[in-house]
Amino acid sequence: MPADRNIPVGVFDSGVGGLSVLRAIRVRLPGVPLIYLGDQANVPYGPRSQQEVQGFSESITRFLLAQGAGMIVVACNTASAASLKYLRNKFAGIPFVGMEPAVKPAAELTRSGLVGVLATPATFQGALYASVVERFAQGVTILQDTCPGLVHQIETGELESLATRDILEKALLPMLARGIDTVVLGCTHYPFVIPLISKIVGPNVRVIDPAPAVARQVENLYASLLPEQRLESKTASVNYYTTGSSELMQSLLKQLLGDQGEVMELPWNHGEL
Repeated sequence: MPADRNIPVGVFDSGVGGLSVLRAIRVRLPGVPLIYLGDQANVPYGPRSQQEVQGFSESITRFLLAQGAGMIVVACNTASAASLKYLRNKFAGIPFVGMEPAVKPAAELTRSGLVGVLATPATFQGALYASVVERFAQGVTILQDTCPGLVHQIETGELESLATRDILEKALLPMLARGIDTVVLGCTHYPFVIPLISKIVGPNVRVIDPAPAVARQVENLYASLLPEQRLESKTASVNYYTTGSSELMQSLLKQLLGDQGEVMELPWNHGEL
């Protein structure tokens, strides 16, 4: 990989959830150009088969690499669980950073020994999640909920609605009754409802957003791969793409990030972008 200070990082998710990761990357690496793709035509990935998600992830990765990305961030827990190993084998030599449920820090921080995890069914069923729990959550009770419908609420910008609150209360109130003191957000969409989660769980329950830790990993990997880069402190450009509606994505960009950036539509054509 050439030592070019303008080498972009590609970031993708099933929808707008990965913007929570992009936001954290921009804080740590403001001088690195970013390319974001939200596969809103196929959101959510959670109910889809592993083969389907791998196919989407491979095509999206090919597109991002064609745009000049030198590193790929799989900013989706479901896609990471289904595709990360597959992508690393398929694109040897390309660095990938994926999402891993933040069970380890939660297990280290909990005092009650009870931790709540909110994630999609595909994440809970994946080998990655099982491995993390087995390695790091010994002696800790993990309470899980898939929060049905929450990704859709966030994709439509319903961050504070009664329906969104109802989904979260159904997940969190039974956990609170059991005595959790830590909540892990195992889907990149969920950090956008942290204010609502915090209202429900109260000040004595810690809410863990994995995005800052992922951004640190991206920063460290970028520095090791491109040691001669002289990154500027000014904020570099972000190119946004969606496989869905550019108008919807632009309105969500403004709502979620306060960004007025232009979004380009990128339709699927027989499984390719």
